[in-house]
Amino acid sequence: MRAMTKSLTALLGGLAFAAATGTAIAQETPPPGGEPKDFQLAEAIEYQLANGLGVTMVPYGKVPKAAVRLVIRTGNIDETADEVWLADLMGDLLKEGTTTRSAEDIAREAASMGGSVNIGVGLDQSSVTGEVLAEFGPDLVALVADVTLNPAFPESELDRLKTDRIRQVSIARTQAQSVTQERFRAALYPDHPYGRLYPTEAQLQGYTLDQIRGFYDENFGAARSHLYVTGMFDEQVMREAIETAFAGWKEGSPPVTNVPEPVTGRAVHIIDRPGAPQSTIALGLPTIDPSHPDFVALQVTNAILGGSFASRITANIREDKGYTYSPFSQVSTRYRDGYWAESADVTTAVTGASLDEIFYEVQRLQDEPPSEEELLGIQNYLAGIFVLQNSSRFGIVGQLAFMRLHGLPDDYLETYVDRIYAVTPEEVQRIMRDYIRADDMLLVVTGDRAQVEEQLVEFGTPIVD
Repeated sequence: MRAMTKSLTALLGGLAFAAATGTAIAQETPPPGGEPKDFQLAEAIEYQLANGLGVTMVPYGKVPKAAVRLVIRTGNIDETADEVWLADLMGDLLKEGTTTRSAEDIAREAASMGGSVNIGVGLDQSSVTGEVLAEFGPDLVALVADVTLNPAFPESELDRLKTDRIRQVSIARTQAQSVTQERFRAALYPDHPYGRLYPTEAQLQGYTLDQIRGFYDENFGAARSHLYVTGMFDEQVMREAIETAFAGWKEGSPPVTNVPEPVTGRAVHIIDRPGAPQSTIALGLPTIDPSHPDFVALQVTNAILGGSFASRITANIREDKGYTYSPFSQVSTRYRDGYWAESADVTTAVTGASLDEIFYEVQRLQDEPPSEEELLGIQNYLAGIFVLQNSSRFGIVGQLAFMRLHGLPDDYLETYVDRIYAVTPEEVQRIMRDYIRADDMLLVVTGDRAQVEEQLVEFGTPIVD
């Protein structure tokens, strides 16, 4: 520590001397980065119980911890138009204890093993997750099974949980980003669960315990589920724990396939917020899902266009023009579905000018492929992000669950980096022309209608919501 302090003092002293005397400090070019490496996953142990529950166990790391995640193919996708967030409320009640353990018991038991248990509900998948010290891995399996298979669904907690959800919706509806995204998805996916982001207060107030139990009974079962174990564990002991905990679970029904037919075509929507100093923009269109052969190339293309800090749209409307602070584009995916979208909060007076620049960058990348240098920088970035995504136990589980949901090949992870670097400038140009078509984009703007409506006329006849 003393040596480090002396070194730091000397460095600061040298910098101060240079500043005071005007002495130039030599600038050294950092060494080039190393060659990107393919990701190598340890050999997975995969099997299936008699009731249809799939199991994947992957040894990972040297830290004595084990992670367990049970993924069930259900969520908001299985709600009707009258049941928005019924799945979320069911997930809230799952946290409130089992027939033999209270919520406090579950939390205390997980903490005594050095971890916790969490429940998540998504559009296509829900999960019960925990991470503990490795020696308690089998005990965690038993705890996850109890939470999943034996929920108490205490009616005494229902009103409180409804109130929490009503508060969440109320807050969301005060935020421009939330209402813009809600309108964007509703326009893209009319009459489909993917297009229903928020329930009404009346819907939430009206849900009964019988509805929640019915949703659970209909959609939870071994046939829809897959159990992932990563970290350090004894394979045989873990197998026995899984068999003991889950063998008696009902098979249930297979997942329901409900692939949307998103709307394609130019439409312009305004959500009026009188006096708003900013306009919140969502602009995009349906594209392809991860099972498509062009998907990796689309991810690379998106990173060049707007999906990274070094992207063209960011450089244009943030760095050069100063119209916005944090523009960002993404390829958003669900089961057999995907869309590309650019989002930005821009100063009201330059709403139209910002859109002009976004469309300009779309056209520019269609007209001319990126340079090799620009493409390589983005490829290095994506390869690095991919490595980070796979550098934790739950990162591995997330990737495996993603692969299973989308039906991706077994070598998807091992070949991903190679496929990123295989994308050529000409392929980026082709992807832009095939999938990022300006004339088919949906535009939603939340802002001061009096100031922005005239600015949006050139992009289509505005619909005021």
